[in-house]
Amino acid sequence: MATDQKIENLLNLALDADETEREKSLELDVGYDRQDRTWDLIVKYSGNIKSPEREGIRIVELTNGYAIVTIRESLISDFAALPEIEYVEKPKRLFFSVMQGRTASCIDSLQLDIPIQGVGEPLYGNDILVSVIDSGVDYAHQDFRNPDGSSRILAIWDQTVPGNPPKGYILGTEYTKEEIDRALTSGNPLPTKDISGHGTEVLGIAAGNGRASLPVSGRSAAIGPNHGVAPLADILVVKLGNPKPDSFPKTTELMQAIDYVYKKAEEYGLPVVVNLSFGSVYGSHEPCN
Repeated sequence: MATDQKIENLLNLALDADETEREKSLELDVGYDRQDRTWDLIVKYSGNIKSPEREGIRIVELTNGYAIVTIRESLISDFAALPEIEYVEKPKRLFFSVMQGRTASCIDSLQLDIPIQGVGEPLYGNDILVSVIDSGVDYAHQDFRNPDGSSRILAIWDQTVPGNPPKGYILGTEYTKEEIDRALTSGNPLPTKDISGHGTEVLGIAAGNGRASLPVSGRSAAIGPNHGVAPLADILVVKLGNPKPDSFPKTTELMQAIDYVYKKAEEYGLPVVVNLSFGSVYGSHEPCN
C-alpha cells in the first residue's frame, strides 16, 4: 500500500497546508505543535512498533494494536511507510456535547443575540417554569443561580426527607426559594442531595444557564457558553421518594410529584415543561401483529 494511502486524507491535507492555512482552520492544526514542529497522531499497527527505537518519535502503545505517536513532521512519511504501520490519522477536536446537542436540535438559531425575522425575541425560557422530576438537584450549582448568587429554583420537594411536606401531601419535605437562598448564603446546607447526579445533569441540559463555565470573575453574566435549552427559565425540582433501601420510587410517588408540579405552576401563574426520566415495564408485553 502506498504511504499516502496509509495516511488519513485530513492529515494529508494538513501536511500539505502551510501554518497560516492551519491556523485559520478549526481542524487542520489539531494535534500540531508549532514550536517543536511535531504531531500527535493515532496509529494502527501490527507487530512491534517500538523496534527499532527511532529518534524523534515517542510512542504510547494502547490495546488492540493502536498507539499514540508524537513525531516530527519531517518523519511522518517515512514512518507511515514502515511495514508495521497500517493507518495513521490526526486527532480531532472534542466539543462539549451540550453545544452539539443545541445545534442538532436547532436551538442555537432561536437564541441568537439578534432576533430572527418572524420569530421575535431570542427564546431563552423567560417566564417559563421547567420542572425536573428525578433524583434531586445540586441546588448550589452555579448553573442554577442568578448573577447575584440567589437561586433560580422556586422550590424543591424532596420526597425522601421526612418532616415538612408540601400542603396537601404527607411525604417528604418542601424547601422554598427563601430557604434555598438562605442555605446558599449561610453555609448551612439543606439536607436534600442528588446522590446519583442524574437529576442535576438532566436539569443542566434543560435549563442550566452555563454560568459554571464562566471564570469566577465573569459570573456577573446571566448566561455562560455551555448553557442548556432554557437558561433563563424558572426551575422546580422534585426528588422522587425511595422509602425502602435499594429501591426505586413507585408510581404513587410519581403521581403525587406530577400533581404537585402542576399545582405549583398554577400558583406561580407560569406555563410549565416537565421532564421525567423515569419509566417502567409494566403492562402488556404482547407483540404487535
